Amino acid sequence: MGLLHDDGSPNAPARRPRGWLRATIVAAMALVFVSAAVGFIGFLSQLRGVEIKPARNADGIVVLTGGSSRVSDAMELLASGYGKRLLISGVHPTNAASDISRSLPDSQSLLGCCVDLDRSAVNTRSNAAEARRWARERGFKSLIVVTSNYHMPRAIVELSHAMPEITLIPFAVVGDRWRDEPWWTSGVTLRLLLSEYAKYVAAELRVRLADAGIDVLPESLDQPPLPPRRPATAQAN
Repeated sequence: MGLLHDDGSPNAPARRPRGWLRATIVAAMALVFVSAAVGFIGFLSQLRGVEIKPARNADGIVVLTGGSSRVSDAMELLASGYGKRLLISGVHPTNAASDISRSLPDSQSLLGCCVDLDRSAVNTRSNAAEARRWARERGFKSLIVVTSNYHMPRAIVELSHAMPEITLIPFAVVGDRWRDEPWWTSGVTLRLLLSEYAKYVAAELRVRLADAGIDVLPESLDQPPLPPRRPATAQAN
């Protein structure tokens, strides 16, 4: 009499569901990882490696503080006639115009006539809200946006959502670190890019949900505490 395989043993039914669940979890994690990797590559493809002057002039220029040489590059664009006025968004409340003047001694005349300081913005979303208010008060229909290359994709997402009726012209500032070495050879730069990519994805998701009528984080609630005083105009974005 041959031996029969006992499929009715107590352990057999439980073993199959556990194996199926494990395989499902592994497949889902692999899909998430591949999707994130593809998305990260797409994010990197948006980052410019060299600074390119705007193809056209605009009514105004907005610079988002937080990275080296952003403000000085924006002042150069203003001096070259690319815009009528400049908004420096994200200036720390305790910093005065004289602080900026000391860091940009060659631009004092422009600072006196054609530059506005926004001290209320504390992150990229509030940068966008203040830029919207500033542009609408002046009747501006086009803006040159100045920020670091790694920050530009998220800045455009926030700004275009805040003021879809205004034409945005990006001017991406490329830092020395980006020029001096490939990003994949620097742990610091890689961590910065991964962090910025995560923030970019979160901003995209929140904006798309808001467009669908689901406001998961109302603008009035998105106001983190002010950071400690920093030199010149820097506030992190």
